[in-house]
Amino acid sequence: MSKIHAAITAVNGYVPDYVLTNKELETMVDTNDEWIVSRTGIKERRILKGEGKATSDLAVPAVLGLLKKRGITAEEIDLIVFCTSTPDMLFPATANILADKIGAKNAWGFDLQAACSGFLFGLNTASQFIISGTHKKVLVVGADKMSSVVNYKDRNTCILFGDGCGAVLLEPNEEGMGIQDAILKTDGSGGQYLNIKGGGSLNPATHETVDAEMHYAYQEGRTVFKFAVTNMADVAAEIMDKNNLTSADINWLVPHQANKRIIDATAERVGLPEEKVMVNIQKYGNTTSATIPMCLWEWENQLKKGDNLILAAFGGGFTWGSIYLKWAY
Repeated sequence: MSKIHAAITAVNGYVPDYVLTNKELETMVDTNDEWIVSRTGIKERRILKGEGKATSDLAVPAVLGLLKKRGITAEEIDLIVFCTSTPDMLFPATANILADKIGAKNAWGFDLQAACSGFLFGLNTASQFIISGTHKKVLVVGADKMSSVVNYKDRNTCILFGDGCGAVLLEPNEEGMGIQDAILKTDGSGGQYLNIKGGGSLNPATHETVDAEMHYAYQEGRTVFKFAVTNMADVAAEIMDKNNLTSADINWLVPHQANKRIIDATAERVGLPEEKVMVNIQKYGNTTSATIPMCLWEWENQLKKGDNLILAAFGGGFTWGSIYLKWAY
């Protein structure tokens, strides 16, 4: 009997209509377009506007589009793994809210939180349910409404983040396509440099925590950048070494879109030219859990069956990792 791999069989994404440009940010904080572009590569980002709109509202159109592409109904989904740092609420899980909104009556689900590495952690976790033979159709969603936790008076963080969603369907594959290997890592000592201090059991919401602006994303930029450049590049190289892959074997590098300089450093480390690296940070900024699946969505029509992809990410916590997969369609 052939070995079962978990393969991506469909991908889709969604970004809201509202475009927040660097020019508009210039009217909000002391910054300018040249400074933002030269340091991050970001020119604009999308923002989810409207009363009562949450992260699940980014996921609904992305997932409904995915189901339509694959020609299946929501009732055929067995499991939803929802990767996010900005859940609709602390509970119930946004996976459950999404299941209700799309009519996935036969799916169970849970949220997975690993900051910007969330999609990789979720993809590897979801793949185990396919490999075990217990599940046939698993939805992995990466979505974040980062605008809900960004302080638009803090020029160090407000320039970085946008809202968006990317989703993939995992199914069993016996042709050798799909996820081949994963290396995932965490280092909790890095949590102090990138976090949201308020809102959890340590600092529940009070007038004091709100006044102290503890419910916004905090980042010590220089430290995070240093860790990210080294670790994201190293783990991408590590998974290639582990699987005896050279740069000539890789069709695409799919890096987390946090900063163009980090992306460039990772590409250089694994020896890949610009034309083999998926980059859309200029349009969307850092959408946290959504960046990697949104890249797959945008490049889908350029991907060929059997293509070797290296996915790599780094996030708060610290979390980081890489996945090697063969494209299945």
